[in-house]
Amino acid sequence: MKVLVARISQGRVFKEKKELASIGKGLALFVGIEKKDTLASLTKMASKVVNLRVFEDEQGKLNYSLKDKNYQLLCISNFTLCADTERGRRPSFEESMSREQASKYFEDFVSLLKKENVDVKQGAFGEFMRIELVLEGPVNIILTI
Repeated sequence: MKVLVARISQGRVFKEKKELASIGKGLALFVGIEKKDTLASLTKMASKVVNLRVFEDEQGKLNYSLKDKNYQLLCISNFTLCADTERGRRPSFEESMSREQASKYFEDFVSLLKKENVDVKQGAFGEFMRIELVLEGPVNIILTI
């Protein structure tokens, strides 16, 4: 599982011209699910995301998590994170989970995030979306499990 975490001051997701979700201050998550992923890896990643210390304290150190600050999450499925670019010029997506299975895993991941008592909004799985983010920092971190 690969998750790109971006610290944002606001984010919105659109499908065609309809807004699907929006949040204020928090984290945008781009989620890539791989064939090797399990419920255990989803659970571990959910805990890691909500407890990751990416927000500054009074001294400017990254000491606060999303849960500490009671901020929001914007969760977006993104299979291209699982691209293998070792050979050639065209990315291979052999390690990406099948669309049907990944859809269920993505919904399970969102449910696990919600069980962490955080406000979670999401995009549409497997759909072409327009995503507007206002990045802060920037603070962008790639998590892998």
